[in-house]
Amino acid sequence: MNTISDTAARETGVRSPRLTARVGMLLGVSITVCFVTGMLSHWIQHPPGWFYWPSRPVWGYQFTQGLHVITGVVTIPLLLVKLQLVYPKLFARPIVGSPARAIERASIAVLVSSTIFQLLTGLLNTAQWYPWAFFFTTTHYAMSFLVVASILVHIAVKLPVIQRALSSPLAATDSLDHDTSHSLPPRQPAPLVEQTPGNAGSTGTADHRTPPKRQDEVSASSPSGSDKRVLSRRMVLQGTVALSVLSALAFAGQSVPFLRWLAFLAPRSGEGPQGIPINRTASAANVVESAQRPDYRLTITNGPRTQELTIDQLRAMPQHTSELPIACVEGWSARGTWQGVRVCDLVAFIGGDPSRDIRFTSLEAGLYGISTLPANIANDPLSLIALQLHDEQLTLDHGYPCRLIAPNRPGVLQTKWLSRIEIL
Repeated sequence: MNTISDTAARETGVRSPRLTARVGMLLGVSITVCFVTGMLSHWIQHPPGWFYWPSRPVWGYQFTQGLHVITGVVTIPLLLVKLQLVYPKLFARPIVGSPARAIERASIAVLVSSTIFQLLTGLLNTAQWYPWAFFFTTTHYAMSFLVVASILVHIAVKLPVIQRALSSPLAATDSLDHDTSHSLPPRQPAPLVEQTPGNAGSTGTADHRTPPKRQDEVSASSPSGSDKRVLSRRMVLQGTVALSVLSALAFAGQSVPFLRWLAFLAPRSGEGPQGIPINRTASAANVVESAQRPDYRLTITNGPRTQELTIDQLRAMPQHTSELPIACVEGWSARGTWQGVRVCDLVAFIGGDPSRDIRFTSLEAGLYGISTLPANIANDPLSLIALQLHDEQLTLDHGYPCRLIAPNRPGVLQTKWLSRIEIL
């Protein structure tokens, strides 16, 4: 691998600021989109006071979180190509040098290490595999700012080179290509080979002996020599784009139904009980017994007023149907047809103020056992306390006896195994 890539770099000048700048631009776009969509997901789950998230389109979060995961996956091949293009510079001498150089190299070390960390842990999160002790969500959120900050520092330092490189044709050759930071160590001259009568040509006489040639010149002029370019900058750039597109398609199917047949790397097939995958089972949530108790009641409170409803009483209320996706933070999504009681009808039933947010509490204890539904989404007629999925009673793993389902909302906030609803 190194022999091929090193030969290509020497023979065609692949390691050029022009190519590096263009790959870096693609990398910057993918990281920017990934960062923005990640921030949206964080604000939806932990909304600051100024933040507003609408209930429509119902597929909004499905799109943004799917895009977040896809761009994260696309960033992986882009980063690998970028590192391959610049790795001689990473080991250039002096390692430290002047204070300015030391700061620059430290920022590059932070950039590379933090980006690799983000991509690796994010990829493992899509498979729900956590071989570490830290809490993924908090760490992923904090590290994203470190990645962005180090990118901004890197761009600021390299801006003059970036501007010159992007303003020049990809295949051009001038002083930019003599930047030693993108060059490999020079090769030693090949040994001289004298053209003797046996190898000189047609006459075979001493009078027609040609000047001595270097071994590499003999090879290049011979039929068996290699005068073909192994790679060109354009080929590398096109290959990088193609690999990135392939990576996107390999994961996009878990978010885009009609691409599911292409999603050979996606950790979720889109299949599951009642046609919807499951992230957390009732057994894992430790609610198997409490969710099936014959004396189960759903408690609804509005200030001092409290009402307890059985499943039969919920079923006796007007039932409505909503076709909504479950869109999870890992990037997968699936659409289902849900039946149940409208949230706004339950608010009216208890005499609640429709302008107030609503807190939902699960039988499951822990971090995600409580969620808050903003008033604008609670008032959407598609928001339900679901009792059925695809005309069948909810399975235990899907949230039996009842669960929240609302439009344009992360799956982690679609609280299952409801025990209490409180008008705030």
